[in-house]
Amino acid sequence: MSLTRRRGQALEDALLEAAYAELIEGGLSAFTFDGVAARAQTSRPVLYRRWPTREALVIAALRHHDAHHRPPVPDTGTLRGDLIAALKNANRHRMRLIAPVLAQFNGSFLENGRTPAELRRELIGDRVTADTVIVQRAVERGELDPARITPRIVGLAFDLFRHELLMTHAPVPDEVIEEIVDTIALPLLTGE
Repeated sequence: MSLTRRRGQALEDALLEAAYAELIEGGLSAFTFDGVAARAQTSRPVLYRRWPTREALVIAALRHHDAHHRPPVPDTGTLRGDLIAALKNANRHRMRLIAPVLAQFNGSFLENGRTPAELRRELIGDRVTADTVIVQRAVERGELDPARITPRIVGLAFDLFRHELLMTHAPVPDEVIEEIVDTIALPLLTGE
């Protein structure tokens, strides 16, 4: 049986999928170029040509996975329903990786003089985030006055959710998600 030589986007996709699988299986502390190369059935130089550092490869793998496995932004017809559904989706689909990897990654960023906010910007890139989509839909439905909206208020429910994950390293209970939305995010967004 002969192996087909991968090139271009097919090769890059295979490398990033192998890197993500390696990250999930062993965590950031066990993540190595050797492990990724073995899993992808390639050599370390193939990886180094694309990603000169372990950090760059991890970020690329996380972004690739997110781009190909991001659940659609919920559209329940209400701001409250959309926020709760989006946070519950994040709980189900991202908990396995978010807390442990980000906690470890934040430590390595601090050693290099970088901040978690810089990491978040690198991971998100220029994509439109779920919180922005949800708030824009609410504005279009007439649920929100756009004059009240600031970037900090838009992201608050998700920021508090991430904080909870990072502090507990456990899924955020549904009642905490509802408390974040009902007692903090909605009053700030709606002014009620």
